[in-house]
Amino acid sequence: MKNVYFIGIGGIGMSAIARYYNVKGYAVSGYDKTPSPLTHALEDEGIGVHYTDDISFIPEDKEETLVVYTPAIPKDMGELVYVQENGYRVIKRSRMLGEIATGQRCMAVAGTHGKTTTSTLVSHLFTDSGEGCSAFLGGISKNYDSNLLTHSNDVIVAEADEFDRSFLQLFPEIAVITSMDADHLDIYGDEAHIVEAFKEFASQVSGTVIVKHGLDITPKDTKAKIYTYAYDNPEADFYAEPMENGRFNLHYPGGVIEDCVVGIPGWVNIENGVGASAIGLTYGLDPQKIRKALASFSGVKRRFDMQVNLDGLVYIDDYAHHPNEIAAAISSIKGRYPEYRYTAIFQPHLYTRTRDFADEFAEALSLADRVILLDIYPAREEPIPGVTSEIIFKGITAPEKILMKKEELLEYLQGQSLEGRELFITLGAGDIDRLVGPIGKLLTEKHDR
Repeated sequence: MKNVYFIGIGGIGMSAIARYYNVKGYAVSGYDKTPSPLTHALEDEGIGVHYTDDISFIPEDKEETLVVYTPAIPKDMGELVYVQENGYRVIKRSRMLGEIATGQRCMAVAGTHGKTTTSTLVSHLFTDSGEGCSAFLGGISKNYDSNLLTHSNDVIVAEADEFDRSFLQLFPEIAVITSMDADHLDIYGDEAHIVEAFKEFASQVSGTVIVKHGLDITPKDTKAKIYTYAYDNPEADFYAEPMENGRFNLHYPGGVIEDCVVGIPGWVNIENGVGASAIGLTYGLDPQKIRKALASFSGVKRRFDMQVNLDGLVYIDDYAHHPNEIAAAISSIKGRYPEYRYTAIFQPHLYTRTRDFADEFAEALSLADRVILLDIYPAREEPIPGVTSEIIFKGITAPEKILMKKEELLEYLQGQSLEGRELFITLGAGDIDRLVGPIGKLLTEKHDR
């Protein structure tokens, strides 16, 4: 095999694998629907990317070409149909990651939310401690400015994605399960089937599975040793004992790591730090090196990502796109900035998720003082009659709320004055990220006037 061709190369998981094969010396190229900072970064690294559905870009040597695709691509997309019908070896991204991880010591992080920050933390613990790892991440690590890390040892850190049951391609030595909330109901149908899939994932762990305290994973589900972790629950095997200013003592079965701090604020990130440390400690990393690495963690782009931090003005961007993620993000930040007026700007992601969780989204967003709700980002879906952002909007009980199109947002914010201490957060997994830079610039200019 000489060529690896990616259909949907700009996806966060796809691009990590593309980078991996590029580093390994293969000829890597691929298609994505729209240019983005990530596709431009791939091009800068020597990877060919095009943005039209055009089979002429596909390498002609079928015997020497592997085609990797993401299930987010429509099944009738021209390039995908062509390679499937013309003798190419074609596999899903999840299968590809599973093949890469085969024979390696896989450290995996699964969960309906929290997995990207936690897996990125795990990769940082291994890297900063000197142990090293290869890592395939679901976000861009701010410490390393990439979603891929490589190392000569046999340790692989992988974000185990439950979408389309992708994580069942992995057979980890050690795994963390952060959450098993109802999500992706367009795939699973109901919460019971999601839980069933996570139990199957747990059954594939060979050594130790570390489960968020309270999740229904029991010895009958897996032959692996089961530990639990939590933010501050002493009943868990791994937990934080919070102190002042975001510092905490980390309790684990072998002792206590005293006076820890995670480099990014909020109780959610302390909890993620406990889960990541549980993998590191179980593996055998030095506790004091873990303590040092936690403090130097810079976070993940679009995960509690501080864009503006000025006197009386804070702007954070976050990928949260599930009601529980939104509620956790808002409550975590409110605890740190209790005297600020809190504005949440949310772009719903997927018609099906909006339909299935409209009431829960409304309840979570109502924790803010002001809600700016944008139209739905459809991603891979066609519109569903009657499903618009309005079905969330009507249930929001925040003191102030407004519904608008994404294209109207900057003009609206331009016309608003900053009153007292203001905190803004953008939320969503769609293309709201394209507005993060302009929003930050606009708010900073307003503050400085």
